[in-house]
Amino acid sequence: FVLDMGRPVKVFDLARRMIRLSGLKPKTDDEPDGDIEVVFNGLRPGEKLYEELLIGDNPESTDHPRIMMANEKYLSLEEVELGLERMSEAFRRQDAVQVKQLLAELVTDYQPSPKIVDHLAHSSGKPRLRVVSGSSS
Repeated sequence: FVLDMGRPVKVFDLARRMIRLSGLKPKTDDEPDGDIEVVFNGLRPGEKLYEELLIGDNPESTDHPRIMMANEKYLSLEEVELGLERMSEAFRRQDAVQVKQLLAELVTDYQPSPKIVDHLAHSSGKPRLRVVSGSSS
């Protein structure tokens, strides 16, 4: 089920409101003596600007006007268990290509980036996943 959440709220406005509700003042150019500064650090890879509440394009209405029902594809328990076993094996082998292939098979509308980005490896300077070229079957 998906609830009608009303109008969208900007995270910046929510942050300022929460600061004020805590009895503090946001630090801004207009109020340099504020208590808390909200800092924008940009999007990180994989972050979204908008949250999707519904994956499918065909929501169905319910008896309540502000509640919709999703009609989405799902995997059986057996398919999930098999997928998790295959995913665990790919992780054990550190086969990043196979992991991405399995995610594409198991997760509806998954859109992988063309390259493999391992943020842990980049931050530690040590490679963590081995990129295997070609098929991993």
